[in-house]
Amino acid sequence: MIGKGPWSEATKATSFAEREFQVCVAARLVENGKCYWVAGGGGPMYSVLLAKRLYAPDVIYVAEDGVVGAEPMLPFDPVMTLAAARPSHRAVMWTNMNGIGDQCGVGYLDYGVLNALQIDPYGNINSTWLGSYPVEGRRVNGPGGADTIAAMCRRLVLMTDHQRRKFVPKVDFISSPGYLDGTPGARKRAGLPADTGPYAVVTNWAVLDFDPQSHQMRLRAVAPFVSVEAVIKEMGFKPLLFGGAGDIEVLDPPTEDELRIFRSEMDTRGQFTDTASHWVVWENERWTMVEKEVVSTGVFV
Repeated sequence: MIGKGPWSEATKATSFAEREFQVCVAARLVENGKCYWVAGGGGPMYSVLLAKRLYAPDVIYVAEDGVVGAEPMLPFDPVMTLAAARPSHRAVMWTNMNGIGDQCGVGYLDYGVLNALQIDPYGNINSTWLGSYPVEGRRVNGPGGADTIAAMCRRLVLMTDHQRRKFVPKVDFISSPGYLDGTPGARKRAGLPADTGPYAVVTNWAVLDFDPQSHQMRLRAVAPFVSVEAVIKEMGFKPLLFGGAGDIEVLDPPTEDELRIFRSEMDTRGQFTDTASHWVVWENERWTMVEKEVVSTGVFV
């Protein structure tokens, strides 16, 4: 799933934001020649665009609003990533969520890429309600087209910050389906296409996947600046370990080329990465996380 690639031999960056790391790792998972249905804005869109630029030139991406195969005019305002001229430039087809959902249901969409507010051990996603539904709590943004993406795409990649409040034993509300209760055939019984479901979770600290038998989340790889123990401690449940603790891979840091393209063509204002709690710097022969306010890279301060 992770492995080595052209990024392994490229010049490594020595200073980056945690979310920049996350986007670079997600970009390396993108398969060339596949079709991706991508949530509007943020990490999912940035990761596929970065992959298309560097590693997967023949990938086709479909925006959440149903625009197919665009050649977006970069950079575009992070708020204007859907139903706007720049992200939809030279699209091969303009349709809508319902139209793309129909095509997804018959198997034309290989991967979906989504953000998640809460994730449980079976990859169920909450982006609707925090608290005891419907008694008390608060409504949040909602899934938009994410429920169809999670339900119909052959494989699903999730992106979120690595925080204990994000990884919960049971989501407060299932906005978009993962493996539901994890029992064999649960998705099929719910009327979802066979052989579909969550494939990977990419955070600013780790990559996780799902055990093919139990459908439980398992840890596959960690960032070079954190330990396996730290990753597990910052989760509300204990994931399975791929193989064993000694088999967990260590991910490569971002490359200079990845960050140059990301910073100059995509997140030019730092709006996506600015909310990351830490930056990572190479000093004294090791990676160190520091508060972002004390780091200057010439792009962000």
